Amino acid sequence: MNWILLVIAGLFEVGFAACLGKAKESTGSTATYWYLGFLVCLAVSMYLLVKATQELPIGTAYAVWTGIGAVGTVLVGIIFFKEPAEFWRLFFIATLIASIIGLKIVTH
Repeated sequence: MNWILLVIAGLFEVGFAACLGKAKESTGSTATYWYLGFLVCLAVSMYLLVKATQELPIGTAYAVWTGIGAVGTVLVGIIFFKEPAEFWRLFFIATLIASIIGLKIVTH
C-alpha cells in the first residue's frame, strides 16, 4: 500500500510542476487557478510522501518520488509544452526509470 501512495505522490508532483508551467503561460484569473492547482497538488504530494515514508526507507522513498516527478515532468513537457524529445533526453529518462524499478526491487 505504501508503494501505491508513493507512486500517487509522485504523480501529484508531476501535477504541481505542470501547473507551474501552465501558470507561466497564463494571465489574470486563469494563472491564479493554475497556482491554486499547484498548491493543491503540492499539499497532496507532500502528505502522501509523508504517509509512505512511515513504512518505507526515507532514502528510497525520496529517490522514487523525485524520479517519478522528474520522468513525469519531462514527459509532460514533451507532450504538452512541445519541449524537444531528443535521443539523449529519452535515453537518460529510460535510465532513471530503470533506477526507480531497481530501488523497488531491492527494498524490503
